[in-house]
Amino acid sequence: MTYACTVTGTRSPRSASLSTVNGEASTDETLIERIAKGDQLAMRTLFARHQTRVYRFVLRLVRNETTAEDILSDVFLDVWRQASQFQERASVSTWLLAIARFKALSAMRRRVPVELDEDMAETIADPSDDPEIVLQHKNTAEVLRQTLARLSPMHAEVLDLVYYHGKSVKEVADITGISEATVKTRMFYGRKKLAEFLSVRLETC
Repeated sequence: MTYACTVTGTRSPRSASLSTVNGEASTDETLIERIAKGDQLAMRTLFARHQTRVYRFVLRLVRNETTAEDILSDVFLDVWRQASQFQERASVSTWLLAIARFKALSAMRRRVPVELDEDMAETIADPSDDPEIVLQHKNTAEVLRQTLARLSPMHAEVLDLVYYHGKSVKEVADITGISEATVKTRMFYGRKKLAEFLSVRLETC
């Protein structure tokens, strides 16, 4: 079974209809139990429920859509193969993000370094160059997403998990493999830097 797909950020009507299994609403934990028994409908339901969030999380790490789609497929292929190994010490969503993070970091380590010369640098758009776009999205999550991309990976990752995925400090520590104290420290400095970036952007409007 493979899970190749293109994620557009919105669920299709068919995906939205897969919120039940055999006519009954199912928790993530119930779906995992059924997947462990080879239930493909449960697998499709779990995929429809979590694909967008997992994809966006991976994309913020690897910053390449094709790579993010490949990793998304690999994550759910692992779920299909390893559902019986799931332990309820963490939520299913935390488990999924931990798998996704490991695969994203592995992909980034395999990536061949590319020298960024001056000509290449000039082709990269600065998200703060267009005040009109900032005005259009000033009160939306889009501004935060764009600004988050300017943080260092370790700070952006923690803020992403806390604010976009609603994870607790403990859950972030479980996903990233760092201590809760380190999570709090990265949150503090990440939020400070985020506020500085936002302040600069709003001043240009």
